[in-house]
Amino acid sequence: MSLKAENISFSYDKTRPDSKKTLSNINFEFEEGRFYSLLGPNGSGKTTFLDLLTGFLKPASGTIMCDGKDINSFPKKELAQKMALVSQDYYINFPYTVREVIAMGRHPYVGRFLAPEQEDLDIINKTAIITEITDLLKRKITCISGGERQRTVFTRALCQQTPFLLLDEAFSNMDINHSIKLLNFLKKQIQATKLSIISVFHDINFAAIWSDEMIFLKDGEIITSGSSETVLTSETIKKVYNIDSKIEYNELANSKQVYFCTN
Repeated sequence: MSLKAENISFSYDKTRPDSKKTLSNINFEFEEGRFYSLLGPNGSGKTTFLDLLTGFLKPASGTIMCDGKDINSFPKKELAQKMALVSQDYYINFPYTVREVIAMGRHPYVGRFLAPEQEDLDIINKTAIITEITDLLKRKITCISGGERQRTVFTRALCQQTPFLLLDEAFSNMDINHSIKLLNFLKKQIQATKLSIISVFHDINFAAIWSDEMIFLKDGEIITSGSSETVLTSETIKKVYNIDSKIEYNELANSKQVYFCTN
């Protein structure tokens, strides 16, 4: 399965054609079995790009293609079988149990007004073990911590079992232990199932460790993309973030890492 952005432009101010675009002339093809990281300063268009890829937003111009078909032509249920999203600011104020929230990830496969079948329940229980939230399943989503809620939403997305998993700062509320465990699990899934991941990161060093490809955005445009060995340079950091840095290979991380100049 492939996901392709063709000449995508988008602006939140649709009343002014001459207004500055949030994204401008974006072209990129995401292939199966790869881990992509979207990076860039605040306001560079990372979350907007994810919202366009999922069909939540529609581009002002250009097309998002999934296996050669415009994603806006897919029925919502069919599109939900192709991609799942973990957002950075998921909030729900209705006291569903954690299990009920996770079960929402199986809705694309369950008939209308029908209860989940045993296969769906097995997937929920198995995935909850992976994300280490089995002890939370009977708790109310409104009565758990932010990190626990984030792992709940992550579990729900994994239960969708989609070819594409989109992550918008999905690890921002998690502790380092669970973040590393989930990232390692995702890398194994990429190898085993050809899962494709598109993840927004603010932590460049985290992205460098787990990414197959890093995509740097600034002012709504892709500045550069490629492996960390290729694009993670002091010149890139200066151009994108306007800060001086030193880049070195770190044996413990098994990747390049960025050290920022604070003076």
